[in-house]
Amino acid sequence: MNTIDLNEFARLGVATVYEASGRAGLVDLPLHQITPGSRVAGPACTVRCGQGDNLMVHAAMAAVQPGEVLVVTMPEPAPVALVGELLATQAIAQGAAAMLIDAAVRDAEELRALGLPIWARFIRVRGATRTAVGEKNTPVAMGGATIHPGDIIVLDTDGAVVVDAERAAEVLAEAQTRETREAGNRCKFQAGQLSIDLYNLRQQVAGHLPES
Repeated sequence: MNTIDLNEFARLGVATVYEASGRAGLVDLPLHQITPGSRVAGPACTVRCGQGDNLMVHAAMAAVQPGEVLVVTMPEPAPVALVGELLATQAIAQGAAAMLIDAAVRDAEELRALGLPIWARFIRVRGATRTAVGEKNTPVAMGGATIHPGDIIVLDTDGAVVVDAERAAEVLAEAQTRETREAGNRCKFQAGQLSIDLYNLRQQVAGHLPES
């Protein structure tokens, strides 16, 4: 993990990393980005809460390591607020890089002012109980992706993607290659070349183009 440049993952962003990974690991959810413009990458610290309960989020505050992304789930996604201002304040104090929550948050304006990068499926005021013992640092499912502790979570305005820790170096290298290739294509498009020609797509849409 020490050889992986997490800042580079964050810079490259969700779309590039997703494509570079072979379109694997997409967290396919409509996420609210609570702190606009934030871009983060970090190893996952996973939390599976009881249904409608955030006891394990409180427990995770004693376990999260600096730079980790807290990934919070329940057995069934529901608009119950598992995180608010006070838990986010603790996460900042413990050095968490971000939070990815397949449930609700509340205190949205206060969370935005705190500046902790948070992505959540819902914004709702409905409160959680604190009685159900769940699990932490165990594989969790979110938006069609399986997230293991230590997997790399990449987050930006486009959403979230997870990279298997064992593939991190490979995916990062491919993402950098893809960025270089797209920079070259951008120059060609700026010069007037069309993607339909660069990607050899004309024959596929024959009859739908103006005659030359």
